[in-house]
Amino acid sequence: MTGSKVVAFGHFQPERIVPNTELETLVETSDEWITRRVGIQERRWGTGVETVDSMAIKAAKMALDNAPDINAEDIDLIIVATCTATDRTPHMAARVALGLGMDQGPATMDLNAACSGFAHAVGMAQGAIAAGSATKTLVIGSEMLTDYTDFTDRSTCVLTADGAGAFIITASDTAEISPVVWGSVPSLSDAVRIEADNDMKFAQNGQSVYRWTVTQLPKIASKIIDRAGMKPEDLDAIILHQANLRIIEPLAEKIGAPNARVATDVVYSGNTSAASMPLALSKLMASDEPLASGDKALLFAFGGGLSYAGQIITIP
Repeated sequence: MTGSKVVAFGHFQPERIVPNTELETLVETSDEWITRRVGIQERRWGTGVETVDSMAIKAAKMALDNAPDINAEDIDLIIVATCTATDRTPHMAARVALGLGMDQGPATMDLNAACSGFAHAVGMAQGAIAAGSATKTLVIGSEMLTDYTDFTDRSTCVLTADGAGAFIITASDTAEISPVVWGSVPSLSDAVRIEADNDMKFAQNGQSVYRWTVTQLPKIASKIIDRAGMKPEDLDAIILHQANLRIIEPLAEKIGAPNARVATDVVYSGNTSAASMPLALSKLMASDEPLASGDKALLFAFGGGLSYAGQIITIP
């Protein structure tokens, strides 16, 4: 089988920074309450000009700029993970291809597995490469969650934010992405939802989700590490879905990777659903203290559906 590897990262966030104190003017809440309950200090909201596809295009362009040997025309598969697509059709990936000025059209598709969508999309890109159906792929998570936010609900509006993140994944002589571990919990499929019956507003059964995450996620994380033929102490980084700092921190501790850096971008970016993992990792790699080439990073996401997916990648 053909292996695959991540070769570049990219991201985009709107310019508008919304601190907790601004939310105090919208709902009955406080900076102290938000920080204590979810660990978020600020988040990015769209300014009225961003869309799911425009953010995806900007994240993709950054990833291409970070991969000097790859041009847009070299990409033969684009997958956009999103649960907030602007339209039913054309799909966001087709608009990304257009926005990148691609004349020879790649395969394009959107994937909706809510917050775990990006890890699912990485698994699909990896499978397409292994099957010989693609050689250079662009995988993007992009979300405009504020378009679907109930700003009268303090339990959810303090979480949501907008942004995009992208990976370029190519064929490789070595397997630098481990097999994806994915699944769902049908009995909790409506625990996180954006439904017509609720005026297309984001809602969740927070306690049900929290109970499931604290009891089941450590077991799934262990399975991902086992499938990669690794041990927790081999991990250099843990990049979880940036849902809530109060979920991220205990889960990272239970994974038992003492040497791993844990991404906590949720503190400054909020919850951006399928965009959160690639956004967090791309920002980390663009920081003054990026991960080193060859480091092993666990990607693990969970959310609406109730779905989950994860794999381990080697940092380029």
